[in-house]
Amino acid sequence: MGILKPYLKNNYLSIIGAVISVIVLAGSTLWQPKLLQTIMKAIIANNRTEVYDYGVQLIVLALIGIVAGITSTFFSAKVAQAVTTDLRAELYDKIQEFSFGNIEKFSTGSLVVRLINDMNQILNLVMTMLTQILRIPLLFVGAFVLGIITVPRLWWIEILMIGLILLLTGAVFSHMGNLFAKFQKWLDKMNTVAKESMQGIRVVKSFNQEENEAKKFATTAGELKNLNLTIGYLFSLLIPAFMLISNLMILLAVYLIGAKITSHPNDLAAIASFISYLMQLMFAIIIGAMTMTMASRGMISMNRVKEVLETKPDIEFSDSSVEDTLASNIEFENVSFAYPNASEDSLKNISFEIEAGNFVGIVGSTGSGKTTLAQLIARLYDPTKGDIKIGGKKLQTIAASTLRKTVSFVLQKAILFSGTIEDNLKQGKSDATNEEMEWALDVAQAKEFVDKYDDGVKHRVEERSANFSGGQKQRLSIARGIIGKPKILILDDSTSALDAKSEKLVQQALESEMKTTTVFMIAEKISSVIKADTILVLDDGELVGMGTHKELLENSPIYREIYAAQLSRIGGQA
Repeated sequence: MGILKPYLKNNYLSIIGAVISVIVLAGSTLWQPKLLQTIMKAIIANNRTEVYDYGVQLIVLALIGIVAGITSTFFSAKVAQAVTTDLRAELYDKIQEFSFGNIEKFSTGSLVVRLINDMNQILNLVMTMLTQILRIPLLFVGAFVLGIITVPRLWWIEILMIGLILLLTGAVFSHMGNLFAKFQKWLDKMNTVAKESMQGIRVVKSFNQEENEAKKFATTAGELKNLNLTIGYLFSLLIPAFMLISNLMILLAVYLIGAKITSHPNDLAAIASFISYLMQLMFAIIIGAMTMTMASRGMISMNRVKEVLETKPDIEFSDSSVEDTLASNIEFENVSFAYPNASEDSLKNISFEIEAGNFVGIVGSTGSGKTTLAQLIARLYDPTKGDIKIGGKKLQTIAASTLRKTVSFVLQKAILFSGTIEDNLKQGKSDATNEEMEWALDVAQAKEFVDKYDDGVKHRVEERSANFSGGQKQRLSIARGIIGKPKILILDDSTSALDAKSEKLVQQALESEMKTTTVFMIAEKISSVIKADTILVLDDGELVGMGTHKELLENSPIYREIYAAQLSRIGGQA
């Protein structure tokens, strides 16, 4: 409950309104049977005036209860919505601070479930706290005491009924907590299966895997169905069992009152009130049990949210709010890196220096560590050993805003967000002008197709950018990466979907328009980096070669091997 306290404090006036409404509602509910008893006495005494007067009071009391119930629900809903909205925003902000390692630890599917489903459970918990947690004890204690006052000699019937219901409730609800915990885990899994299948729908259809994916989803959904059925069966047994116990107690009370009515004539007027208090006791216990079940589910969800909020990001930036101006020279000093839970290092003892404004190519076989090295420059991960410096400063001492302004990373898999082309470009520079957008699109060779749209940069980007080809997405992604004119630009095979002509035009534009920018280009094709000032050759996480194309042809066997394999595709250039 600790994570809710700050948000509850911000809504204390609404909480006070909800509490007062609940007290009034409980009071009116408890007093109605006593008024009914008074009316019954008046009827037996044939006192029409009293019947009328107390009847009016009963109606007024009922109206007060209705108004109190409405205001209680209103204030409770207001608090619950406000609390969960603020908590969801904090949770989302926290996720934005996470490194790749943190996100991989939780999985994106689980984080989505925590943001949506778990937050809905917390909303229900807050709502339940305000509407029921105070009301249930008031009803229980009030009905118990007033029931004894109404027919003192039958006090033991209340005790017997409470004991039987609590015994049954404890037997059933002892299993509910585990069932709800399993439910949330399977919900995570189903969300992950569905998300992976939807995102990889082209692969699924290409390999005719629709049936297998449907079976996989059906298996997960089946587990959820079985859990829901088990929970449903338990609930379906409870209500009839509760009603059976209460009706047996009512039958027993009526029999005992009827058997002694001649010696206790006042019990005739009290019987209806006593039965009402028995029913209130039963419903207080039932609603209390249901509330505890919902609360246990809400607490499970709250612990899942708390787990995310209390997780420290693997990467913490300097607290400095002052943006520094960094030079774009880069230095690696004996850098090694291993992914979380990996058995061996992905990068091993890497050292090199790159001067500002250089064009650097990074080549190597698949899995050699090219992307990993680039991610360390952008500080998406921290090295497990060694230091990385930009402009002579260690990455750990550079503020996040400074680093993001200095380094721009364009991924191989171009990801555009739904909205407009302009919205996506402004992710690279929030205050970008029309001239700056035109310039970035021109350099990235995207202007040619953007200008064909009647609405230009206002053109819609559909979900998962389905209305753009792979080459168009890469060019827009490059435009977004360069619009802020970063001092260091990392292109992670970001031109792989472009034809040779477009790729060459992009490189020429970068050379002419961003002469002072240090560019790192990860490439599968040596032709993409053959003119680089420096080429880094990686193999199995080790830096096995460094130099120009000609130097590496002379000194690096691995580079010569890669070059020879691609020679026919690059026209035999040397």
